[in-house]
Amino acid sequence: MEAASNFSRTKVIACATVIEEMLPLLPPEISYEILDFGLHLNPGNLRDTLQNTIDAASATADTILLGYGLCSMAVVGLKATDCTLVTPRVDDCIAIFLGSRAAYQEQSSREPGTYYLTKGWIEVSDTPFEEYKRLVERYGQPRAERMIKLMLKHYTRLAYIDTGQHDQARYRDYARRTAEQFGLRFEEIDGSDSLVRKLLFGPWDDDFVVTPPGQTISYVDFKTTATTMCNLPGVAPAQPPSQE
Repeated sequence: MEAASNFSRTKVIACATVIEEMLPLLPPEISYEILDFGLHLNPGNLRDTLQNTIDAASATADTILLGYGLCSMAVVGLKATDCTLVTPRVDDCIAIFLGSRAAYQEQSSREPGTYYLTKGWIEVSDTPFEEYKRLVERYGQPRAERMIKLMLKHYTRLAYIDTGQHDQARYRDYARRTAEQFGLRFEEIDGSDSLVRKLLFGPWDDDFVVTPPGQTISYVDFKTTATTMCNLPGVAPAQPPSQE
């Protein structure tokens, strides 16, 4: 399916981590709204906020592009009452940063115990590594050390995804120093903007869930052509928990 041709009637609603990858490519006619990453802590709250934002945007937009994946089921139940919703058919934003479900699956199969960082993740500062600093202030270093080891017990690698944005050196250095501090193997991997480009400019093929007006996003929409990836809630003990 081809993307909407009227950018002035198109709106992006995206997580603060994902919008970082979209802004350099965003046509000036497309308006956008950024939602706080912290909403992921409660998928129900994220769903309610998304629905309210969609309802408000429907007054001026015919097409809404969601900068989200399945995101712990938060998008399931969203309804496009007066517009078309387009959502990447991925479990979470890591696949968006890597450019495809296939790229994410390859990384997950090769090394499931990986924590990923990008410029956007570092900017929002909502990671276990930043949480460690807050834990030290609250509980002291010895207890904070025990808590962070528990939080990271499934991880062996910290992978920095180079998405090609400007000023990567500063974020790459942060990721490398963080890996050293917490005893994780550092690796840099290439990201891709291909999925973001397709979301903005089409085509909306099997990589996307396209929900026409009056219909509702369902879990089945993500299962029909996409296999379940490793970062869903309730993963096996050998796999790390979701970053979201």
